[in-house]
Amino acid sequence: MKVMKFGGTSVGSAKNILRVKEIVEAVNEPVIVVVSALGGITDDLLNTAKLASAGDYAYEKEYNQIVSRHITTAEGAIHDATVRNYVLKHVTGLLDELGNILRGVFLVRDLSQKTSDIVVSYGERLSSLILAHTIPGAQLFDARDFIKTEKHFHKHIVDFPLTNELVKKTFAEMPEVSVVPGFIAQDRASGDITNLGRGGSDYTASILAAALDASALEIWTDVDGFMTADPKIISNAYLIKHLTYIEAMELSNFGAKVIYPPTIFPVYHKNIPVRIKNTLNPASEGTLITKQKLDGEKSIKGISSISDTCLITVQGLGMVGVIGVNYRIFKSLTDVGISVFMVSQASSENTTSFAVKNEDADLAVKVLKEEFKTDMIQGEINDVKAEKGLATVAIVGENMKRTPGIAGKLFGTLGRSGISVIACAQGASETNISFVIESQHLRKALNSIHDSFFLSDYQVLNLFITGIGTVGGNLLEQIRNQQKTLMEHNGLKLNVVGIADESSMILDRNGINLENYLENLRQNGKPTTPDSLRSEILKMNIFNSVFVDCTASPDIAALYADFLSHNISVVAANKIAASSEYSNYHLLKETARKRGVKYLFETNVGAGLPIINTMNALINSGDKILKLQAVLSGTLNYIFNTLSAEIPLSKAIEMAREARFSEPDPRIDLSGTDVIRKLVILSREAGYEVEQADVEKNLFVPDDFFKGSLDDFRKKITALDEVFEKKRLQLESEGKRYRFVAQMDRGKCSVGLQEVDRSHPFYELEGSNNIILITTERYNEFPMIIKGYGAGAAVTAAGVFADIISIANIR
Repeated sequence: MKVMKFGGTSVGSAKNILRVKEIVEAVNEPVIVVVSALGGITDDLLNTAKLASAGDYAYEKEYNQIVSRHITTAEGAIHDATVRNYVLKHVTGLLDELGNILRGVFLVRDLSQKTSDIVVSYGERLSSLILAHTIPGAQLFDARDFIKTEKHFHKHIVDFPLTNELVKKTFAEMPEVSVVPGFIAQDRASGDITNLGRGGSDYTASILAAALDASALEIWTDVDGFMTADPKIISNAYLIKHLTYIEAMELSNFGAKVIYPPTIFPVYHKNIPVRIKNTLNPASEGTLITKQKLDGEKSIKGISSISDTCLITVQGLGMVGVIGVNYRIFKSLTDVGISVFMVSQASSENTTSFAVKNEDADLAVKVLKEEFKTDMIQGEINDVKAEKGLATVAIVGENMKRTPGIAGKLFGTLGRSGISVIACAQGASETNISFVIESQHLRKALNSIHDSFFLSDYQVLNLFITGIGTVGGNLLEQIRNQQKTLMEHNGLKLNVVGIADESSMILDRNGINLENYLENLRQNGKPTTPDSLRSEILKMNIFNSVFVDCTASPDIAALYADFLSHNISVVAANKIAASSEYSNYHLLKETARKRGVKYLFETNVGAGLPIINTMNALINSGDKILKLQAVLSGTLNYIFNTLSAEIPLSKAIEMAREARFSEPDPRIDLSGTDVIRKLVILSREAGYEVEQADVEKNLFVPDDFFKGSLDDFRKKITALDEVFEKKRLQLESEGKRYRFVAQMDRGKCSVGLQEVDRSHPFYELEGSNNIILITTERYNEFPMIIKGYGAGAAVTAAGVFADIISIANIR
């Protein structure tokens, strides 16, 4: 048998209850269904009771809404008229009881804890009644008959020996479907209604599963499972498919609201697997929680946080070497029922800091000052202070154990983001590193950490550079000029261990002297092919390696996947791979992510302009890119800006080639192929699955001009000189100019020649410059504009250099 728990959203409407019915009926073994109150009802009950206790007649309106919602839900969920009438009669009876209690609270103007517990119990009692009669043959049980609690300080805790005995007795004969209200319980001594705390329905399900040795516990909620981080804060957070009990407990304790933390305890001791599932998306595999770690899992499983944090510090030199100080601190807190979720102590023992919820802070300070009153008078304790407005963050993963560098990487990331750590803690189990920061930095910290643990933080980068033409040659010169500065000021050594051109290569794991690399390559270079280049690089097996492609070769681009899978990062000026079939692009990105290395290609679009990085920053911060409008060809922009009475189209094309703005074969630019590739890359980086064939083309050179040799093309293109001169004169008289524009609107792409007037941002675009307008959900009325040099060897090389530097995570 298995136990299935359905949360408030899962039963929040008649439609959802019918989904639950379908899910339960698909199970081919006996099942116990534990159900929460209808979504939001517990809060509504508490609010209504508070209004009543304050003598506010508004409680009647709130109560009537509760009545209406349950009646409507029962009517919509139960189709059989006889059963529906039976349920409505009993639902009405329970609601009448609730109304009488609320009227009593209103009259006496008092809401005791006992009465509050009774009021909130109606949520689960009503929902379980409705669900039990929605599922044919289901049998309803009352949790108060077998979930027993006892008073412990100010809280009710489960009496497990008695509860387990009663559960086994109650379910000695198991129906096919049993329905149990979650959350509620009964005091073993007084018989009063109690509860297991907010989220306690999860706990109810776990108690039943453990007591009955269930095959599995399923927690059905409104999310697919545990995520690597809060997706409301981090847009690229993803589902964690597997957690250990310890990892799930740590994430839950630190704010991941997927499962109620005490839920783990009962099933952990019985080694019962827990599966988190989504009622609204039952096809998702969810998150599996087991005792065993799985092979190949990342060191860090997830990031969790508690925004409601106050750090209390007890400080004094009189604490040093004194036995029992911490005992007094935590006993004082225990006596008033205050829970501590993080502790940090200096090795000198002169301070002990701990984190509590803000609502507990004032009471905690009060009882500690009372406890240490004499010590403070004597000067042994200097102060007990509370610092509010803080947040606690935890990174969790059992594979952190004995893994060097995790803490260093974590705190390095925070430091580079300008975030100061106020306190930190890590237990000997090494499954959790927790730290406290100012709450205003929480979002920034979570995004920084989440991003950082998919990057590598290097102090040495070993570079293999292939392609030493205009871009590659400029890059090597820039590296040579900057190597000393980066070493002295950033602690980063750029070690060029391989250089290759189309026919030869030199390799030296100790580093190649960039003063005479050309001479070295000519004299000592070994013959090379793409296959031999790949083989030699992999054979060297150098740590922190980066392959830099400054060619336009499809054979070199075909090596990326192999390099990435061998933990070699790739930086590409070559745009062939990123604009190839989407499946290959996706494979390269996914391989890089899974291997913890980088595939960077900022210069594929806009040379050195920070277009792709900016788009990624927008997306990672939660924005969505809706539309792109751009002039992406420095070559074509140069050509249309150069046209004049003295310079016809054919001559402008040749001038662009001579100035090295164009590709070696200018037909690539004039056919729109280069712009299409760039647009496809940008669209994919914006989150759209686009192929080159999907791009609508409105070209200005006839297709037959591109047939034959390059010399044939040069002869044919002169036929367009007169046409373009006439059009140029017309546009000039109208105050317009030609621009070759690439557009993407929610995944639909096109390229073509457009006329723009003086009011358009593209009109004043000079020389070979590029410009892009990025329309997002945030930058909607006024799109973001990026503009500047879009062609040229030096700026392209600088962009490649910037990608290399970004791999080292230095600033």
